[in-house]
Amino acid sequence: MDTIIELLKAVLFGIVEGITEWLPISSTGHMILLDEFVKLKVSDAFYEMFQVVIQLGAILAVVLLFFHKLNPFAATKTPRQKKDTWQLWLKVIVAVLPSAVIGLLLDDWMDEHLYNYVVVALALVVYGVAFLFVEKRNHPKAATVVDVYAIDNRTALLIGAFQCLALIPGTSRSGSTILGAIILGVGRFAGAEFSFFLAIPTMLGASALKLLKYVMEIIEGAAAAPSGTELAVLGVGCVVSFLVSLLVIRGLMEYVRKHSFSAFGVYRIVLGVLVLGYFVIKTCLV
Repeated sequence: MDTIIELLKAVLFGIVEGITEWLPISSTGHMILLDEFVKLKVSDAFYEMFQVVIQLGAILAVVLLFFHKLNPFAATKTPRQKKDTWQLWLKVIVAVLPSAVIGLLLDDWMDEHLYNYVVVALALVVYGVAFLFVEKRNHPKAATVVDVYAIDNRTALLIGAFQCLALIPGTSRSGSTILGAIILGVGRFAGAEFSFFLAIPTMLGASALKLLKYVMEIIEGAAAAPSGTELAVLGVGCVVSFLVSLLVIRGLMEYVRKHSFSAFGVYRIVLGVLVLGYFVIKTCLV
């Protein structure tokens, strides 16, 4: 019975990850908040790894949905289209470099100092306001880049620099990159696509780093090997995040064709205020 309950919790974590990873509302922030109310009965070391590696399911959804667009070997593509695909991958690699370098250097420090409700709440509010401001400022302007293939290397690098902001929990990786793309004159649809493609190496790298740290802790005796229930929790979480991500990505791409991101800005502000208020009250009552 306990195992079934833990698997049901894993389903909930997978749903939250699948929804919040792609919407500009911060998956890490929501996972931290979910952990406040729904506790998985796993070791601390396993949970630290779990909340990052669960993203693998979400990544697989991007690969499946955009496989043809991302595949430079597709037989149906012309030589020109294959060249464009290779160039797109080059831009993605260029864009991932800033956050990869900073993330590797500051990973442990950020885990220790930034993963708390105050940082999450403030980041939700600050970037919610930023979304409203940028959308209002850019409303009369037409995007200068409306196709993801038309994003040049300089713009890709700058979008990657914006992704560094997402290292702060509560910011949102997709939110920071899409916001950066809009500021740089990239259309919402192309910006969202590039953000999704950028997620593949970014999230694979982050997952690999957390897995390596977890394995090293087990080898060094600082953490116990995962139990069968813990492995099942990880598997269920990844599968559910994959299935939910398929629906969310498709829905978001349709949404951005006709709507701005202002609604997400309002959501972030309201959630940030509620989070801050909840934890302040909880702290005062302790």
